[in-house]
Amino acid sequence: MTLDELAVGQSAVITAVGGQGILRCRLLDMGLIPHTKVTLQKVAPMGDPIEIQVRGYELTLRVDDAKEIEIGEAAE
Repeated sequence: MTLDELAVGQSAVITAVGGQGILRCRLLDMGLIPHTKVTLQKVAPMGDPIEIQVRGYELTLRVDDAKEIEIGEAAE
């Protein structure tokens, strides 16, 4: 499952970050690293972008970038 498949209010844990070169480095720099919990906060009216909460702040991502982030179920 990837980050773009979460429902609003649902949480998950990042298992892998894909992408190539600059994109992958940028995602990692923003705190999207494996074993990090994320929660989908909002989805724009047209479906792109999405807003997630990660490491105590809100982050807006394009859906194409969110598709590069693999997630698993969050341990509550």
